[in-house]
Amino acid sequence: MAGPKSDKIRPALDKVKQAIFNILGNIEGCRVLDLFAGTGSIGIEALSRGAVHAVFVDGDPEAIRLIRKNLQQTGFDDPARVLRLQIPSELKRIRHSTFDLIFIDPPYDRNLVNPTIRAVAREKILAPRGTVVVEHSPREPIADDAGLTLVDQRKYGQTVISFLKG
Repeated sequence: MAGPKSDKIRPALDKVKQAIFNILGNIEGCRVLDLFAGTGSIGIEALSRGAVHAVFVDGDPEAIRLIRKNLQQTGFDDPARVLRLQIPSELKRIRHSTFDLIFIDPPYDRNLVNPTIRAVAREKILAPRGTVVVEHSPREPIADDAGLTLVDQRKYGQTVISFLKG
């Protein structure tokens, strides 16, 4: 897969990605939303594991280009949609869809984690019994009032993976 040319985009580490999908287990048939998608590696991994559809969202033009290129290279461009939106402020533009699995991987330490979780809850885009997976800095913990329930959390170096339910 193609990677970023600048340090503005931080692809998920392979060991973290592997851990996320080991914890999630079977995701066949899921509809996936990949927010702050970067290179698209998390959503593409979900598609490779049987997700039926994925929406990739990022606000950076370089990221959008990379996602499209990587989808084409992997052959997953058909069950995918790529949107250039500013998250969390423009999340309402996809509120008519629901997703079984939502990945949130914002830039670290920019106060985007909890506002994005709140937007996901407010827009009701998480399907019943769906899961939200948040990759974030330990310096930006999940707030108790974020609108979803923290059910599991794992730390990998300077990365925390939080699993939330509606």
